[in-house]
Amino acid sequence: MKTALWLYLFLFLAFFDLHAQYPILTPFAISLGAGPAFIGWMMGMYSLTHLPGNLLAGVLVDRNGSRRYIVFSLVTAGAILLLQAHAQLPWHLLMLRAASGFALAFLSPACMTLLASLSSDATEQGKYMSGHGIVHTLASVVSPAAGAFIVAKAGYSGTFTTLGWLLIATGIMAFFSVPAPARRLVRPVNSAAPPLKKQDLPSVPISDANPVSKRYYLLPFFVSCSQGVLFFELPLSQTGSNSIVSTGILLSLLSLGALVTLSLFFLNRFSPGGRIAVALLGMALCFFALASLHSIPASVILFMLGAAKGILFPAMASLFISLGGPGRMGHTFSMQSIAMSLGAFAGPVAAGQLRAVVSPYFIAFLLLMVALLLLPPKNSTKLSTYSSKWNGRAA
Repeated sequence: MKTALWLYLFLFLAFFDLHAQYPILTPFAISLGAGPAFIGWMMGMYSLTHLPGNLLAGVLVDRNGSRRYIVFSLVTAGAILLLQAHAQLPWHLLMLRAASGFALAFLSPACMTLLASLSSDATEQGKYMSGHGIVHTLASVVSPAAGAFIVAKAGYSGTFTTLGWLLIATGIMAFFSVPAPARRLVRPVNSAAPPLKKQDLPSVPISDANPVSKRYYLLPFFVSCSQGVLFFELPLSQTGSNSIVSTGILLSLLSLGALVTLSLFFLNRFSPGGRIAVALLGMALCFFALASLHSIPASVILFMLGAAKGILFPAMASLFISLGGPGRMGHTFSMQSIAMSLGAFAGPVAAGQLRAVVSPYFIAFLLLMVALLLLPPKNSTKLSTYSSKWNGRAA
């Protein structure tokens, strides 16, 4: 539990730092002379460069443990933010965001793997994932509004410098507080013990040895697409002298809605498959309301959208923990992060190219409805096996 508390503290500081940039990046890019299409590519490039990092993280985290990659991500991303404070041209920002995307690609698989390894019980793992979501959401509740107010007082350069040093300090703290991985016991070469035979090796259940079906990774892909559309369109849709502050407040309301549902721990008793379906439908309806029902205040819609997200993400984490099995969690979370990176790249780029033709919010609505339709039916073999395993562990 002590390890989890330390990790939650570092995650809070890291997520605060990262989410504080969301209402700032688009206005900052515009101030450098960037247009909507370039902004879409800038936001997408950050996610695209996650891919090589995610591919490396899947192998390296399982092999070497999480601590070194948590420290690397935080310190490197902080140094990049210090450079970002001095960007003068749009392509400077594009390159720095691309480098930041690679550096931070290791953070999520490493943290999720470390949290999941703290317990072998499905219910306890679900609680740890909910705790991760709560910490993430607490940081994202206050950070967008805080970032908007900081930039109003200190300007873009001062804000990025402050956030960069905060990330570096968090990485240094993680180095001294996150436990190092246990050393593996290796039999000496000259040992007198007889070599291991195939029948002496521990057997692995078939359900844990098989890789996760690629169909499941479409879920985080489409969800991440919709999030990328939101983070692209929301700052552009706000006008006036206080647009940065209003964007920050709306993003904080989004996170506040997620915090409400993340705090309802009894939701972990329900099957993740059902929670995922309900959350996807709720998110889709919220995006449809943003696109078409302008009589409903955006603050109300974003609060409800956040509430649906608070249900969705712990359920997705529990789903991938169960499907991945022991010894494959780093690989599984890495593949999930790859799917989310691809979605976060495709969403803003598509929204930037099609914004003059159709509302980006309607694009997000269609994506989420497709994700809902792609969920396996309840009586399918894979989902039935998974649900039985989940219910047996939770009991």
